[in-house]
Amino acid sequence: MRIAFYGSSLLSSYWNGAATYYRGLLRDLAPRGYSITFYEPNAFDRQQHRDIEPPSWAAVRVYPATEAGLRSVLAEAAAADVVVKASGVGVFDGELLEGVVAASRPEAVRVFWDVDAPATLAELRADGPGHPLRRALPSLDLVLTYGGGPPVVEAYEGFGARRCVPVYNALDPDTHHPEAADPRFAADLSFLGNRLPDREARVEEFFLRPAALLPDRRFLIGGNGWGDKAMPANVRHLGHVGTRDHNAFNASSLAVLNIARDSMAAVGFSPATRVFEAAGAGACLVTDAWVGLELFLKNGEEVLVARDGADVAAHLAALTPGRAKAVGEAGRARVLAEHTYARRGAQVDSLLREEAARKRASHSARGAA
Repeated sequence: MRIAFYGSSLLSSYWNGAATYYRGLLRDLAPRGYSITFYEPNAFDRQQHRDIEPPSWAAVRVYPATEAGLRSVLAEAAAADVVVKASGVGVFDGELLEGVVAASRPEAVRVFWDVDAPATLAELRADGPGHPLRRALPSLDLVLTYGGGPPVVEAYEGFGARRCVPVYNALDPDTHHPEAADPRFAADLSFLGNRLPDREARVEEFFLRPAALLPDRRFLIGGNGWGDKAMPANVRHLGHVGTRDHNAFNASSLAVLNIARDSMAAVGFSPATRVFEAAGAGACLVTDAWVGLELFLKNGEEVLVARDGADVAAHLAALTPGRAKAVGEAGRARVLAEHTYARRGAQVDSLLREEAARKRASHSARGAA
């Protein structure tokens, strides 16, 4: 089957946390019989910060972030058996959704893939029936979400989605795996994440507060936007860390911290890609608490859960290298057994083939009538 996938970027993770997710899923789908073309706009300096070359398992079309550029790729949806519009492309999102739905063939499987369901659902509630996605939902066969669990499924179905299924983040063990420690990333606690309005207060609580409480420990923060943020003297800031360095980043500190954004934490059931990258590298993961975490990792054995910054500081103060290694190895074993992109790819493959068969049967029945 031919997939036309319209997303933010496959080639660059720069201001694009979904890149790892797209890569893991599409790389697994390709050998299952899919010919994939990924369409991404030349926007937000991502093409100047590519961290992979165009892959063998997907064709990539980079188009100008203009109305003419948009028109140049919309018509290509007509050649696809599966048309996917992802959330958060960042350029002409509404026009892109409406355009690919209109251009796709009636028998094609039409998918909206939401990589930030809490934010999208908040928009739907605020904008009402006039939101482009609300208008498009009756024409969509599937809504797939990066996370969110039952609350997101119920919300989407309440807005009229025919079917909503979470496809959670996962691990690609060929890409994220244990690696030798790198002195560039040496620390007692490291955190990797871009500075965003609905994350900053939680970073202050779960990362900067423990740093202040433990002035003799070394803290490391990577990600865009933190350069002018006031931080304790024992915090070192790196800036953007490309995906090629994530294994070394995760392997070089005593523990790695995951901090959910406000909206993700509120909805729950939303493990970030960082969770699986860190676990895949064998890192001892410390995470803020959110509903649904136990579906992915077991507290106290495969991950250390913190309710606030004081808990993070307590975990770090008590953590020995031996204990950190044991937690990291247990977390890695769990994600390798249950949370790989091979498993997620099998899930998506089943969903797409099921929907394709349903649409073929419906199309044949209408033709016979």
